[in-house]
Amino acid sequence: MWRKLLIICILATIPLKWIAPSIAAHKVGAPATHAISHVNNADITPEIDRDANRIALVIGNGNYADDPLANPINDARAISITLEMLGFKVLHYENLTQQGMKGAILEFDRRLRTGGVGLFYFSGHGLQIASKTLLIPIDLDRRSPARLLTQGIDLRAVLDSMSRPRPDKLNLIVLDTCLNNPFQSGNGRAVDIPTQTLIAYATAPGSIAADATHHGLYTVELLKGLIAPGQDVADMFRGIASAVRRTSNQQQIPWVSSSLPDKFRFVMSSHRVPVLERPIWTRSATAQSEAMLATRGRGILPKDSAEQYELTFWESIKDSTHASDYEAYLQAYPNGRFAALARARIERLRTATPKAEVPAEPTHQAPATKAAPARVHPAPAAKKTPLEQPRPAPAAAPSPPPSPGKAAAVSELKTCPTCPALIALSPGSFAMGSNSSDPTEKPAHHVSIKKPFAIGKYEVTVGQWNACVDAGGCPHVLSDTDRANTNMPVRNVSWDDAQQYVKWLSGTSGKPYRLPTEAEWEYAARGGTATRYWWGEQMRPGKANCKECGEPWRFDAPSDVGSFAPNPYGLYDMNGSVWEWVSDCWHNSYKSAPADARAWDEPNCRTRVIRGGSWRQGGSYMLSSTRFKYDASVRESQNGFRVASDLK
Repeated sequence: MWRKLLIICILATIPLKWIAPSIAAHKVGAPATHAISHVNNADITPEIDRDANRIALVIGNGNYADDPLANPINDARAISITLEMLGFKVLHYENLTQQGMKGAILEFDRRLRTGGVGLFYFSGHGLQIASKTLLIPIDLDRRSPARLLTQGIDLRAVLDSMSRPRPDKLNLIVLDTCLNNPFQSGNGRAVDIPTQTLIAYATAPGSIAADATHHGLYTVELLKGLIAPGQDVADMFRGIASAVRRTSNQQQIPWVSSSLPDKFRFVMSSHRVPVLERPIWTRSATAQSEAMLATRGRGILPKDSAEQYELTFWESIKDSTHASDYEAYLQAYPNGRFAALARARIERLRTATPKAEVPAEPTHQAPATKAAPARVHPAPAAKKTPLEQPRPAPAAAPSPPPSPGKAAAVSELKTCPTCPALIALSPGSFAMGSNSSDPTEKPAHHVSIKKPFAIGKYEVTVGQWNACVDAGGCPHVLSDTDRANTNMPVRNVSWDDAQQYVKWLSGTSGKPYRLPTEAEWEYAARGGTATRYWWGEQMRPGKANCKECGEPWRFDAPSDVGSFAPNPYGLYDMNGSVWEWVSDCWHNSYKSAPADARAWDEPNCRTRVIRGGSWRQGGSYMLSSTRFKYDASVRESQNGFRVASDLK
């Protein structure tokens, strides 16, 4: 969803006519205090590579919960506007989570495939461990060291996305972040870079990157260098490094790693450059130095000693059942005091063999109330029921409240022992989207469901996915540990993976399974209601699996399917649990969307819609209108799906 992740960035100090429409912020931060405010675009058209594509990905992360930074948002906005004026098509994002950063990099990769110059800029927290340079999303907590190492965005992922062959390839990467290593002594080493690539680091490994009053100290000099006419890019970055060393009194030492064989200039000497009415670098070098020294650096810095931090690290993972956590510890402390124990646990986890289980309908627990204890409902019998002849839903299933446009009937069916249980819904109509929420959910529009259809009562479970894998119909995407949790929703599956599953399921059952359309999904999720959540206008505990939704909840994995209350149609986990793939191609709004239940598709579409939020998100993601997008080939640990089928 884009509620917190895609809002148009408005810079209060810049006239609207100079704000490029492609600059979209994932989260609004404080507006830049100083920025470019007057430009004659005709004066700065680059002479070199006039016809070459220029694509930039710019990310500013400052809203870290435990260690916020004041200036990355200002940095990203000023850099984005400058690059726009220099002929770049800019993908601009602010305050991205891990999922958001992965999605931004994938979109950057897609845009670069047509060829040309690619530039990646990141301002925010970072660290270097061994040969890894990690860029930190805003949803990672430095108090969880294992998460920093396993879920930080590796610079290698960015390099890989930029390294594929393409016409006129030239790669520029700029990191205004620290490269300090909080886990052990030693400064690490730089990553090996591919050909046709330059990486400019704001500081050397093991050092800080300082913030000045309004921008990172490095970005102050970068903004000047970008518009200096006639400079080759390598000379430009050397000049920037020299200026930063001088301004910081040798406390910050930028450096560059390059494999560029040819020269490249942002602006040719024969062209005029942007006119800056209030340049941020008008202060003296002494003033800049004082500002820098008065502020803190950017980096994941331990508050305790190195020895204490190792103990903190181990304490955070000592009860983990994931081998990756112990691998992260060994990466940070290969000779640490718990190294032998970590290796032993990895070996034990890898050799543990889960019991073979016949995939079956999971056991579900109804939500507890003050009036009565929680009741356990046994799984329905595995009985083959033709889709044309659905059986009635169990009496315990709640009935939809009376409302115009609700489904006329709700019933449950199952077509084979390993098939997901379905809820059959009759035709109806509803208002899809929201006019008071994200731009991508607008406009709210009337949709008519003209044909009956069935949708999964639960998300596809690990046990059901295992059956497909064991039959050779689906890929191995789960660890052995996750494969053993058969009642959990399957996750880490791409849209393409989900398509393989429904194809296999259709062949196995002899019935036509598919992913639901986006309209069908929201119709089912609302359960006949027109409120923000299916249970009302306000967030309430016990209704969804999210980090603000009450127990049961844990950070590392979703709860078993059916652990929370069903909606009025008897559907479980439509909100939270895992993001759910639907069949539609992604569109930035509902303008011109179909008025019926058809999938809104396009030829060769690779960006698909996911719905509903996940257990990792907060209550604001649980709204029935929540939507987001992902590349169809990407596997992400929060993404799953449920199935649908047409009814006669």
